[in-house]
Amino acid sequence: MLLDDFSELENTRLEKMLRMREEGTEPYPTRSNKTMTNAEALKAFEVAEADGKTEVPDVTLAGRVRAIRDMGKLCFAHIEDSSGKIQLFLRINELGEEKLASFIRDFDLGDFIQASGALTRTRRGEITLMVHDFVMLAKALYQLPADKDQVIDGETVRHSVLTDPETRYRQRYVDLAVNPEVRDIFKARAKIVDTVREYLDNREYIEVETPILQPIYGGAAARPFTTYHNQLHQELFLRISFELYLKRLIVGGMDRVYEIGRDFRNEGVSFKHNPEFTQLELYEAYTDYHGMMRIAEEMISQCAYKLNGHYLINYDGHEIDLTPPWPRLTIRQGLIDFAGIDIHDYPTVEAMEALLKERDIPFKPGVPRGKLIGILMEEYIEPRLIQPTFLCDYPRDISPLAKNVPGDPTTVERFEIFIGGVEMGNAFTELNDPIEQEKRFMEMAKAYAADDEEQHPMDHDFVRALAYGMPPTGGMGIGIDRLVMMITGKNTLREVILFPHLRKIEDQ
Repeated sequence: MLLDDFSELENTRLEKMLRMREEGTEPYPTRSNKTMTNAEALKAFEVAEADGKTEVPDVTLAGRVRAIRDMGKLCFAHIEDSSGKIQLFLRINELGEEKLASFIRDFDLGDFIQASGALTRTRRGEITLMVHDFVMLAKALYQLPADKDQVIDGETVRHSVLTDPETRYRQRYVDLAVNPEVRDIFKARAKIVDTVREYLDNREYIEVETPILQPIYGGAAARPFTTYHNQLHQELFLRISFELYLKRLIVGGMDRVYEIGRDFRNEGVSFKHNPEFTQLELYEAYTDYHGMMRIAEEMISQCAYKLNGHYLINYDGHEIDLTPPWPRLTIRQGLIDFAGIDIHDYPTVEAMEALLKERDIPFKPGVPRGKLIGILMEEYIEPRLIQPTFLCDYPRDISPLAKNVPGDPTTVERFEIFIGGVEMGNAFTELNDPIEQEKRFMEMAKAYAADDEEQHPMDHDFVRALAYGMPPTGGMGIGIDRLVMMITGKNTLREVILFPHLRKIEDQ
């Protein structure tokens, strides 16, 4: 029960709430009569002041009480709404002794107040609401955490702050309430997503929605979450990708499509992984992975520019320049440059395994050659790709949905985007040969163990769709959470996901 957890201070707040109710004052009234936001109030006074006026009468504001200074016959307070803070001035002359006393007696930091009065500027220059009436909008029974003293204009004021990461992520509502810079992160996130939509909409892409519950998962290498539909008597999977459904739309004549939505992968949690995440996928007919590169560098750099007014970002101690164009680096050349390894010298699984053993790099025996090359990439190339780079031309046996590089049966036209040493996106020249696609699915079934998360299940309906004809197509997926993390300079996805998944407290 909620009340069982109350501390002495919280019980004091509860007593205040109950006393107000006993005295006929509802601490949680049904409605607010707020007439403008705090930011609008500040702007309205500045406009009036420019016209030679000294006050703006009859304003009603509302917000959370963030600071209180009790000075006897007068009291200052700061309240905050989503637009910002404003100062309240409560004085016995306007309110009377009993009303002022009720504010001092009943209100605590964190409570919500509605205050009416005239806007003016104090002698110290701060735009302030001269309060002639107020009501409680909501009594906060829990105390906002970790009060901290701060000196403002020579006066000591108590503010609430929260810095412990574990508490911040588990109780995001408290984090948002006391840390305005956290709210700024999620405003930035919304702006980045808006910029992505604007960029694609301006290029005549159509935003669509595809199923989250799928009878066959596919389009990525990941372990799915499973569920069961009682009415249909059918096992279903939460999607790990939108890809196969979006490419069905290309078959159907929708030449440019995209989706921004949730994917679900039953995998580990890290600074760059969350089992539920937001993904952008886009597909365009009559282009290839070179076209996707141009879109990626333009769109991502535009997101940074719209947010910050320039193409520079700071991530993990690095200044990164997102100005297009970005370098293109093949995996083969990257391993030659950074490790002195030419993968053409190791054409078999056995040769590649011997190389990894020689270099003391751990690997799981019995996996395809391409997966071993991927381990070398992670070891030697990815940490060095701090400036934005397209890492291109991947092994065919780990890329079942991409077209071969012409003249090279072991390599496909695929790239991944790396910024700050972190993979941000994945793109292909899409395979559109239905016979070859079916063959790839069958090869994957033979090459991987049934419980391997890299295993890609056969999707007969997708192969059937390709058999109706799909034009040459480029496709790309970009993780929105990672993109926001990078552009805002945060070092973990937990800072840019409102409610990240965490272990249960008793499991820690």
